[in-house]
Amino acid sequence: MTVITETHLRAEMLKGTLSNPYFISHQHRLTPAARDFLRDRGIKIEVMGSNSIQNIVQTKEWRIPVGVSNRHVHLSPHDVEVLFGKGYELTPYRPLSQPGQFAAEETVTLVGPKGILSRVRVLGPARELTQVEISRTDGFTLGIHPPVRLSGSIEGTPGITLVGKVGSITISQGVIVAKNHVHMSPDDAKEFKVKDGDRLMVQAISDRPVVFPEVVVRVNERFTLDFHIDTDEANAANLRTGDFVKVIGKNGELFRARA
Repeated sequence: MTVITETHLRAEMLKGTLSNPYFISHQHRLTPAARDFLRDRGIKIEVMGSNSIQNIVQTKEWRIPVGVSNRHVHLSPHDVEVLFGKGYELTPYRPLSQPGQFAAEETVTLVGPKGILSRVRVLGPARELTQVEISRTDGFTLGIHPPVRLSGSIEGTPGITLVGKVGSITISQGVIVAKNHVHMSPDDAKEFKVKDGDRLMVQAISDRPVVFPEVVVRVNERFTLDFHIDTDEANAANLRTGDFVKVIGKNGELFRARA
């Protein structure tokens, strides 16, 4: 959860990025002083629901909440048992932004040709195939150089060794740098006028307004609106989970400036 303080709001005001209404998501919490700051300036607070962007559309600017994804592992049921014990099931630690997904209490150690990464979080529930998602910086530490891929596209990717509480496995492929993407419900896709597989151009709403020109749209009735980036991308754009990006184009074309 991101805590928004009066100091943060004053900084936004100085940068000219303080909107009215002021949009927050379910991952934000305003301090009492921050609420007073907005109220005293006549700025209305609008909470964006998980399946609707109506309030944002009314401002004639499409915004999407950010979800920063740290290094993590998805495990098959078989590999869960190898790493943690026969009949073992992952233990939910905290829910993720997408319904039914969770960060598990379990962690593993990744062992590469040149180094290791300890306490890498496992995400649940278990999936059909084991997949490891790291940043480019993590790859330098481990001594591997995985390609940028969408989740599930692991053909021809490097492998790695995973060490758990009771065992270890070495996968021959499955390590990727996750391509940035947007999760949308069908209703969200209708509002944004996009379909599964389209590419959005989005810009960070921060003091580093980095543009991400090829953000893949993934549409599913189980999805909640969320823009997923890794830690390298988040640091470059000075974004945190709960921040927003604005949509500035689609499928390689910038939107025309609104009057």
